[in-house]
Amino acid sequence: MVQLVLILILSSGYLVGFSQGQLRVGFYGNACPDAENIVRDVVGEAAASSKDVAPHLLRLHFHDCFVEGCEGSILIQNGTTAEKGAFGHQGLQGFDVIENAKAQLEAVCPGVVSCADIVALAARDAIVLANGPFYQVETGRRDGLVSDKSLADNMPDVGDSIQVLKTKFQQKGLTAKDLVVLSAAHTIGTTACFFMTNRLYNFPPNGGSDPSIDPQLLPELTSTCPKNGDVNARLPMDRGSGQTFDDQILRNIRSGFAVLRSDASLYEDEATRSAVDSYFGFLAPFLGPSFEQDFAAAMIKMGRIEVKTGSQGTIRRVCSAFN
Repeated sequence: MVQLVLILILSSGYLVGFSQGQLRVGFYGNACPDAENIVRDVVGEAAASSKDVAPHLLRLHFHDCFVEGCEGSILIQNGTTAEKGAFGHQGLQGFDVIENAKAQLEAVCPGVVSCADIVALAARDAIVLANGPFYQVETGRRDGLVSDKSLADNMPDVGDSIQVLKTKFQQKGLTAKDLVVLSAAHTIGTTACFFMTNRLYNFPPNGGSDPSIDPQLLPELTSTCPKNGDVNARLPMDRGSGQTFDDQILRNIRSGFAVLRSDASLYEDEATRSAVDSYFGFLAPFLGPSFEQDFAAAMIKMGRIEVKTGSQGTIRRVCSAFN
């Protein structure tokens, strides 16, 4: 029922009718009418063989949009200076899925569909496969001509304070509420113990563990990520619901069971705490906002960040290299 409502709302133009620049739903309707179906099928095939594909593709879209906008620069492999080599992009995966979709699209519609649009479409399809909301993706992005890891220095980081996170999102035109719902993308996927070390064993100012961690959660985290243990070991970011897209991660944040420090910090600021609580009030199921609809709206909004359209940028032949 929720997905049906989303389809009706988003296709009505309430959220996407006034696209930024030349982005619009159905951009490839004439030039490559099967574009979205091809991407969806490639994502579906990949997800059937690995449960990690959905969070990988969702994270890839986020990381692409937060550096130079949604223009596919994260996909470029141009040696040691490539953007994908930036510290903040560690662990990114899903590149092979994007390249596979691009190859199939080039065989049918050469030089038409941008890599940036493939990333955006693949993220939406991944969300749906994880039981998340369907939403119409605006397309018409073109691919960027720059890929430099120094440009990723200002990526949001799991160790950032809530004020720093709010500022970084605001610089991209995103609100405190957008920060909350986009952070809730952590409802699927895992994180490496590398990103937990400071929170568990060296939390400022006095070291030790982050006092905001619920005492019941702490042993679970330290058992998976022991001090001086394997920093590449992984644990779900959403305790209790790590493979299904739902609002459980927001419930965890409210109760002190957030795994990542950046997620926990959402409950330490008035604006973000209010946004989290808005989904769980007494009348929230009837009169409150819909987490699924708000997430879809925030994804659409994020997908408009600093896009290149029209004569800007290019359409790459392969996503990992400039033409």
